[in-house]
Formats: sequence, structure tokens, C-alpha cells
Amino acid sequence: MPTGTIRYWAAAKAAAGIAEEPYDAATLAEALDGVRGAHPGELVRVLQRCSFLVDGDPVGTRAHETVRLAEDGTVEVLPPFAGG
Repeated sequence: MPTGTIRYWAAAKAAAGIAEEPYDAATLAEALDGVRGAHPGELVRVLQRCSFLVDGDPVGTRAHETVRLAEDGTVEVLPPFAGG
């Protein structure tokens, strides 16, 4: 099973209480299930509004079960940003 790093930004970082943590998952869906189990509460709600980058590539509307994770990969958790 691949291992890598999940990085949280902005509201996701605040809700998780950490900037990053390791994953041990084959797909984005498995990694996010692990995150939800480790951080019940506010982060679960924030994740519903987030977009994700996997190794720099946007996930977009692809089903998270179909997004494969690589060994030593990075998942970026990006909440909606405001500003202009």
C-alpha cells in the first residue's frame, strides 16, 4: 500500500490542527476515510467543500475511489479561498 503525505491548507489546516500527516492508502477515497476517522468533527465538514491536488494534479470531479495514490506522493487539501 502506498504511503505519502497529506497537506492541509487554510481552514482544513485549522480544523485538522496540523499542517500535514502521512497517508497509507491506495486511493484518495481510502486516504480521506483515514483522515475522517482520525479527525472527526469540523475537518469532516470542511472536507465536503474542499478540492484536492494529487501530486500537483487537480482531482476535479473524478470519483475519489478512482484516484490512485503513489508511493511518496502528496495530497493537497484545498478549502475554498476568498479574496480578489
